[in-house]
Amino acid sequence: MINRNELVPVGHFRKPHGTKGEIAISLTDAVASLTRTDVIAGSTRNPLDSPVIARANARSNPFLICEIDGILVPFRIENYRPVSDSSAYIQLKNINSEEKAHELSHKEVFLQKTQFKGEIKNDESLGWEYFIGFTLIDEQLGTIGTITDIDTTTINTLFIVEKGAEEILIPAADEFIIQLNENQKELIVSLPEGLVE
Repeated sequence: MINRNELVPVGHFRKPHGTKGEIAISLTDAVASLTRTDVIAGSTRNPLDSPVIARANARSNPFLICEIDGILVPFRIENYRPVSDSSAYIQLKNINSEEKAHELSHKEVFLQKTQFKGEIKNDESLGWEYFIGFTLIDEQLGTIGTITDIDTTTINTLFIVEKGAEEILIPAADEFIIQLNENQKELIVSLPEGLVE
């Protein structure tokens, strides 16, 4: 049985990529900094299998673990394609369709502490990826939606928020954040008037 105390959060699954079960993953800043030197664009080498992460079995890939219905479930990594220093497309064993990958979307991802060779830094500053899966609530408007992804392709980082059937972009800015409720996974903000209709 997997013990939560033996796990390290390493990121969040994002959306499925394609129809064969591949899924995007965002790595936390702490893990991205450990693996940054191992990420080579276009490589299928797994930075989670880099020198900073020990392998229990030299012939197998490490397991990623996520919580499904209150149970910690391990998934073996079959393929890893880096997109940037902190994100990649990943193929997991037995996740072979878009539907199966969608079931993992926005779930927090863990590794066992024993898979790390180096020191794991618990950085007090949170990367924007930390908020994936949080409910975004404006102090005036109420619940806006769920943060499903982070867009870093523009000069300003944006939260991609699922609001009903549509996606909206909200600037990810410290000055908008009023309160963080980690237990309830809520991010309370004060957005400028007119930003959200």
